[in-house]
Amino acid sequence: MRICFYEDRRTAHLSPLTLTRPASDLLCGLTSLGEKHIRYFAPQVVGYLCRPLLADWLRSCHPGTPVNDATWLRSAPTILVNTRWLVPPMPSRLATAWLADGPFIGLAQGEIAFAVVDPPRLEAVSPSTVDDCLHDWAQTLPCREVGGVVVNHLWELIDHNREQLAADFDAHWAGSETGYHPTGFGLVGPTDRLFIHPTARVDPFVVADTTAGPVVIGANAVVTAFTRLEGPCFIGPGSHLLSAKVRGGTSIGPHCRIGGEVEASIVLGYTNKYHDGFLGHSYVGEWVNLAAGTSTGDLRCDYGPIRVMVEGEEIDTGQTKLGSLIGDHAKTGLGVLLNCGTTMGIFAQVLPSGQFAPRSIPSFHRVGPEGSRELDVTRLLATAEVVMRRRGRDLTASQAAVYRFLARQAERVVPPSRLPLRKSA
Repeated sequence: MRICFYEDRRTAHLSPLTLTRPASDLLCGLTSLGEKHIRYFAPQVVGYLCRPLLADWLRSCHPGTPVNDATWLRSAPTILVNTRWLVPPMPSRLATAWLADGPFIGLAQGEIAFAVVDPPRLEAVSPSTVDDCLHDWAQTLPCREVGGVVVNHLWELIDHNREQLAADFDAHWAGSETGYHPTGFGLVGPTDRLFIHPTARVDPFVVADTTAGPVVIGANAVVTAFTRLEGPCFIGPGSHLLSAKVRGGTSIGPHCRIGGEVEASIVLGYTNKYHDGFLGHSYVGEWVNLAAGTSTGDLRCDYGPIRVMVEGEEIDTGQTKLGSLIGDHAKTGLGVLLNCGTTMGIFAQVLPSGQFAPRSIPSFHRVGPEGSRELDVTRLLATAEVVMRRRGRDLTASQAAVYRFLARQAERVVPPSRLPLRKSA
């Protein structure tokens, strides 16, 4: 069986995180959306149908994987999978059997989750036509509800993270060896909801509370003394926690450095929040640095709904708790205060001003006491090279090309003061 991840127009609503990656690479729970799709379908081959901007980068990340390959796509029946689909628990029948049912559309609460399609219909499919093809097929092919939810905004992933942590834990470790904890480790709650990888280093005087959900500490992670982990939460491989307080509903990706307090947030890999400060109900990209004392607000003083700038429009999210949405390589200065509903684009920088930073900081721009200015992309990429090499990673030519293209787009950003308010879809 073959699946092909596709991006539709609404993937842009998951900005700024999807500026630099397909939605299938977004973390929710213990795994990315794409890893959940692969677990769900168990395909022999996986392909991509994506923005041309990301094609070369994806080919370099996944050598030999078909990316925007029309010949491969049309050579056999294929399941086109929406990268924004958050899958339900495993299906009652094998997903491979769906190919025998003939072409049909799988719906998640009325939105297209995937399409089982034959080669003749795939003739018309390309990155620029996939939305129109899916719309036409939904009018002519059988449609069936398959469960799960198609996410439209990043805060939905934050909302679902707690349940996904529990579901992924059950899928990965149900019936396996759990409950191990080293000498001096304090456990509150069920032992079978704790997983510590044998290669992780956990100091004495660390406490994990599994009362409300599982706690997972990945391979080669380091958890220092006086850290408290409240389930459900996930500490990714190679990440370091430095006397941190990690509250329920939090996923920390690989090779992060985390201190202070983190609540109900998702942090992708290689991000630094070494020092004290609060990060709550937020989604943070890769290679981000949140300096000492940086804190995010996640609740309005009047408990009203929080508004967020998405793709040039200010959206009423309907959420009463929502922190910041922060793109890759963004940075804050000492003591920066981020208001609830703040968005920071990729390579955005915020300097301390003694008051809340603006609630929308465009990519490749710096804001501070003297206002906002555009940053030089060549200098930013030189810094990124240094940062990445410190962690044993290289800034590839395909990554740099993506960043340079996005920097040219950022030059045409509309000032936030001109942007209208609309309700969330």
